[in-house]
Amino acid sequence: MKDLVQFLTEADDKAVLEKRLKALLTPNEINEMQHRLQIFSLLEQGVPQREIAKQLGVGIATVTRGSRAFKELKEA
Repeated sequence: MKDLVQFLTEADDKAVLEKRLKALLTPNEINEMQHRLQIFSLLEQGVPQREIAKQLGVGIATVTRGSRAFKELKEA
């Protein structure tokens, strides 16, 4: 994990960071990460999990996993 963090944080601007992320991740993985960020945002706004799943067109299990990750992030 340290190598990954270092690789990403060494990017000196957004364009370089974007290139590095595209080199590391498939388009599907990038899409999943974007959904996870949207889930975090909607959870923070108090939107119910089932509504988030409906809005984003993802399964409730995806939202539940995102919710767990969001809670861990807030506790850190």
